[in-house]
Amino acid sequence: MIALPAPLLSVRDVVMRFGGVVALGGVSFDVAPNQICGLIGPNGSGKTTLFNCISGIYRYAEGDIVFDGTSLTGVKRHRMAGRGIGRTFQNVALFRSLSVRQNILVGAHHLGRSGFIANALRLPIVRAEEAAAAARLDALLDLLDLARVADSPAGSLPFPTQKRVELARALIGAPKLLLLDEPAGGLNHAEVDELAALLDRIRGPFNLTILLVEHHMSLVMRVSEQVVALEFGRKIADGTPAEVRREPEVIRAYLGETAEEDLRHAASA
Repeated sequence: MIALPAPLLSVRDVVMRFGGVVALGGVSFDVAPNQICGLIGPNGSGKTTLFNCISGIYRYAEGDIVFDGTSLTGVKRHRMAGRGIGRTFQNVALFRSLSVRQNILVGAHHLGRSGFIANALRLPIVRAEEAAAAARLDALLDLLDLARVADSPAGSLPFPTQKRVELARALIGAPKLLLLDEPAGGLNHAEVDELAALLDRIRGPFNLTILLVEHHMSLVMRVSEQVVALEFGRKIADGTPAEVRREPEVIRAYLGETAEEDLRHAASA
């Protein structure tokens, strides 16, 4: 019997409350290394809340989240990048007046090991770290077709381009797990197709595991090996795209016949 690899991410009975409202009611699932897992559900189902628990924005009340064999309970938000977790946001969070180049380099900050004195004295280790970050930056600018706008203010760019800048900022930090929050939001059909191809292209070279929150069902079903569905803070399905789109609770959660038609369309896409 072939032993399966240990999950990179394990969500175990996670509970999150806001006052008397239970946003997550004991959610559990695993994500294997180098997989793309889609996290779906209607608005208010707990998807972004779970993302915020994984990335340290929220402190969950019960349960545990284990990443790469280590519990994330109590880990501060600013330590997550150093642990190997990168994230993009539903509403693009860029420094609008800074250039594309400067925005991306922000994501490499945690990789530096030189201290204040070394930076003040411009010791060789500092120059070496800067050269390594610059090399990673140049590679990402080419990969994500951002080289021509590298010196433009991020806030002056079209929304789809800003999305790629935010993705580059997450990738330059060399994450093991990439959390993508609504990456297809605001994109047209052609741009969604480009995004699907891009996710497939970056996963191998960056050795990435991707957890994807997305309402665009065609994209989720196309790129994911695993899909987890939430409703009202509880898991209602977990399996392959083919298994999940046949799950009666998933079809019901997506408002019946209209959703069923959307899921069938996703299956044939």
